[in-house]
Amino acid sequence: MPDEPEPPPEPETLSLAADFPAADADQWRAAVSAVLAKSGVPDDADPVAALSFTTYDGITVRPLYTAADAPSLDADGLPGHPPFVRGATAEGATAGGWDVRARHADPDPARTKQAVLDDLERGATSLWLVLGDGGIDVDDLGAVLDGVYLDLAPVVLDAGAETERAAHVLLGLADQRGVDAAELTGSLGADPIGLRARTGAAADLDALRTLAELSSGSPRLRVATVDATVYHDAGASDAQELGIAASVGVAYLRSLVDGGLGVDDALAALEFRYAVTAEQFPSIAKLRAARRIWDRIAELSGAGDGRPGQVQHAVTSSAVLTQRDPWVNMLRATIGCFAGAVGGAAAMTVLPFDTALGLPDDFSRRIARNTQAVLHDESSLGRVLDAAGGSWFVETLTDDLAEQAWTVFTDVERAGGALAALDDGLLAGLLAATQEQRADDIAHRRAPITGVSEFAYVDEKPVRRTPTPARDTSAALLPTLRYAQDYEQLRDRADASAARPKVFLAGLGSLAAASARSGFAANLFQAGGIECVTAAGDVDELVAAFRDSGTDVACLCGPDKTYAELAEPAGRALRDAGATLLWLAGDPDRVPTDGVDGYLHVGCDALAVLHRTFTTLGVA
Repeated sequence: MPDEPEPPPEPETLSLAADFPAADADQWRAAVSAVLAKSGVPDDADPVAALSFTTYDGITVRPLYTAADAPSLDADGLPGHPPFVRGATAEGATAGGWDVRARHADPDPARTKQAVLDDLERGATSLWLVLGDGGIDVDDLGAVLDGVYLDLAPVVLDAGAETERAAHVLLGLADQRGVDAAELTGSLGADPIGLRARTGAAADLDALRTLAELSSGSPRLRVATVDATVYHDAGASDAQELGIAASVGVAYLRSLVDGGLGVDDALAALEFRYAVTAEQFPSIAKLRAARRIWDRIAELSGAGDGRPGQVQHAVTSSAVLTQRDPWVNMLRATIGCFAGAVGGAAAMTVLPFDTALGLPDDFSRRIARNTQAVLHDESSLGRVLDAAGGSWFVETLTDDLAEQAWTVFTDVERAGGALAALDDGLLAGLLAATQEQRADDIAHRRAPITGVSEFAYVDEKPVRRTPTPARDTSAALLPTLRYAQDYEQLRDRADASAARPKVFLAGLGSLAAASARSGFAANLFQAGGIECVTAAGDVDELVAAFRDSGTDVACLCGPDKTYAELAEPAGRALRDAGATLLWLAGDPDRVPTDGVDGYLHVGCDALAVLHRTFTTLGVA
């Protein structure tokens, strides 16, 4: 009889690192320092400091985290228990999945009805309807919801100044169709402070009490939505988005409690909407930190031990969407959706990739739905509770972000609350300062935008969509921004020009030797829609090619050692041949060259280069 195999070792004796030599932080530092030295970092530089960066909230993000860095995990509790960092409910998305929420704003009721039914039949589980100014006519709500089972599909209204009328219509529809009011779910979506921020309309907080009374027979129908994407789209950092949202939430909580609701009921009447971006870890930490902040507010407001966690609706950021090379938006949305799922959002909206171009078509809406289906079902994100929990990095980032957001929140409250801070310009100034930093990073391509500021395709075929109905924002107190807009405006100007603007790239020496710098320069100029005419050779050959290029802007390209010999004579020859603006692709500290007008290098102000080139070329 053969010997029986030995039983596997007990779990506590297993070690995934058993076959690897032990390593410590000093060994890691030494290995990293050796790699950094090859890129010019001094040998005595601290590798952690060299690889660290600071967020717009002043949080330092390091390249390595250990157990010694993370805050106490015991303080985070369990999913479904205060402070709800690990999840607002005990089961999270593992019971029935997160709510796949489809957004609709097409004013054509027939098209929207069909799109709504398509979404619900193919994976969406709730609806977010933009009504009134910039969306669907409130009177068409019945036609849009024809065929929708109101007791099964939650409906979230976004009706701005017409919220009360839209609420009456929705409740009336339910009554006409024999739907028990108690079975209605979703939200009436009132957000008077957010409405004032984006349109300038008066903020009537008393309307929340009216809506609470109107929907008193529908306890699962929330009254208000704290839409933090309003502040995100105006340039807010993560902590600013959270801190302002918390202050807005407090204003709504006070109004509802003053109107007669108990604290727990008032908390249950609110939903929070946050933006999730292609920065996955900050987005994950943002949702986790938001729940901690709101639970602390609930506790201080006198909520009971059985108080609910913050109900969160995550939306892929519209600020990061691009009109140029919009296909890349699918990748941005996928990362945002992943972050929302891991961060514990109860509901998720993936904005279709063509949202920045106009009304989404059937294909883009299908891709948006399927993005969630793949992440939830095929990637099994819905089967894991708090997948980021215990990560030393994520736990630390959550803690740091919560502290910074709490500071923003208390500063806004000291200024009289969110509405007062909005009206006196405090919020606008706060967000403008952050957006100025972000815009500087984008201009210098420290924050690259794929397909726009990097790897732009000048000859891409435009994607056409029906224009989105415009909201009246002439009196808005906060702007609505897209991060790519400055580059895309230049692309629009280049496309509208009678002849596409050109720049001559003068490769000094062989084409192979000049290819690295000429490729870098072409990448920069193409971000503005400028066509690059490339040639290489000696000075006489370059002058001849320049005269045939049809432009009077040139850029010298080549390796540093070639610049020392040829840059100045080539520059003089190109000037004599008619070049009125002469760039050199290289670092001015390494290759200072007489006779050039400016330098193209890593970290240069690409937008300034493009604007100056446009001016020289006479692009309107």
